[in-house]
Amino acid sequence: MAETPRVRKAAAVPEDERADDQVPTPHPVDEKLPPLKMMTSGLQHVAAMYAGVVAPPLIVGAAVGLSGKELTFLTGASLFTAGLATLLQTLGVWNIGARLPFVNGVTFAGVAPMLAIVDQTQSAGNADDALPIIFGAIIVAGLLGFIGAPFFSKLVRFFPPVVTGTVITLIGVSLMPVAFGWAQGPDPAGDDYGAMKYLGLAAITLVIVLLIRRFTSGFVKQIAVLLGLVIGTVVAIPFGVADFSAVGEASVVGFPSPFHFGAPQFAVAAIVSMVVVMIVSMTESTADMLALGEIVERPADEKTIAAGLRADCLGSALSPLFNGFMCSAFAQNIGLVAMTKIRSRFVVAVGGGFLILMGLMPVVASLIATVPRPVLGGAGVVLFGSVAASGIQTLAKAGLEKDNNVLIVAVAMAVGLIPIAAPEFYHAFPDTAMIILDSGISTGCVAAVVLNLVFNHIGKRRDDDDVTAPMEPGEEISESRVPSARAGH
Repeated sequence: MAETPRVRKAAAVPEDERADDQVPTPHPVDEKLPPLKMMTSGLQHVAAMYAGVVAPPLIVGAAVGLSGKELTFLTGASLFTAGLATLLQTLGVWNIGARLPFVNGVTFAGVAPMLAIVDQTQSAGNADDALPIIFGAIIVAGLLGFIGAPFFSKLVRFFPPVVTGTVITLIGVSLMPVAFGWAQGPDPAGDDYGAMKYLGLAAITLVIVLLIRRFTSGFVKQIAVLLGLVIGTVVAIPFGVADFSAVGEASVVGFPSPFHFGAPQFAVAAIVSMVVVMIVSMTESTADMLALGEIVERPADEKTIAAGLRADCLGSALSPLFNGFMCSAFAQNIGLVAMTKIRSRFVVAVGGGFLILMGLMPVVASLIATVPRPVLGGAGVVLFGSVAASGIQTLAKAGLEKDNNVLIVAVAMAVGLIPIAAPEFYHAFPDTAMIILDSGISTGCVAAVVLNLVFNHIGKRRDDDDVTAPMEPGEEISESRVPSARAGH
């Protein structure tokens, strides 16, 4: 979006003499800071989103049954692709990239559907096909999203806070069972699964994260989850739970070889599931762009949203080439921008560069893979719970004093919670349908969108004070229109 250059004026001189002293200054978003500040601020962005980037590959990789070495590779690939997507979003190419201080990484919205795909392939005796099927579905969903980005940016009015808040809440709630499973130990089939030492490690990690968040501030507070993982791993060593063998096997420098886990496979049911996830991800990214635009005082218009969505979708489509997953914006970094007041997109681009370097150093990824599952479980309670809490914050702006909106949230949440509350509910449905139905995020999102259309759009006149009403062309984005950012993907 074009900006009128701001002018720094010399003080108290005649106008005819002052003209030559006028110095145009860039918008804070386009400002290039001193190298040291650029690097330290970029690292802070990496620290704020690091746990969120590595958690999805750890979850999916563990479900697939990858070895420590392969898990290290998958984690490094996610760091590498997150860096590429961040550079694409911040620096931009052609009409691709919002050119805002936007950090991109693996979206949490895709974790539950990917786990459903893993379960179905394992049930069919084709466990080795799980990742290729996931990668193939992400490629198709990314390309379709890229093509549809300009049209989706016009449909944002159909995804008000009552829809996005419900979906974000479901993402966090759907992932909580994963954290609880981690807390019980590394092997669900083991005799010591759920032993006190595992639950104790999870509790210790959770308490450490909470103490850091309560009694620290600034940078240390931002990386509380990361510090909790490190300290929790150290505490786990005397219990014989931590395994550092993967570190010895990892090389210092490496490259995520294309299609390391096999050529992508294209299964219709998996593609449909990931297309739904892409729609959810695009909805969340749109909400984040609106929020970030207000924070940096460069409101995101339709053109900016379309360019940002193109970057998300292209990054997602290219990510499987290097064994990465679907990419989306990270809202915790939006909070970091608001807190630090550093609005430069180049700072975030530097952070993207750090992510790429980390992805090219398998030894760094191997350190992440050594974190014991119970420790991950303790941190996951905070991480996934924060996502759900962010959704509740968004729902607070959804006009829940209106009965229709309460009904939308109630039914959509109920539909989305079926796979968690009653795992056998859809047992009579075909296996292909289960890939979609087993994801409460997908079914809850569809229910929320349809119900919102029925109750707030179809056959209903515009109510000027209704936050769920569609925006008119040219209408200014007010604070009530901006959904709060989500945390963690």
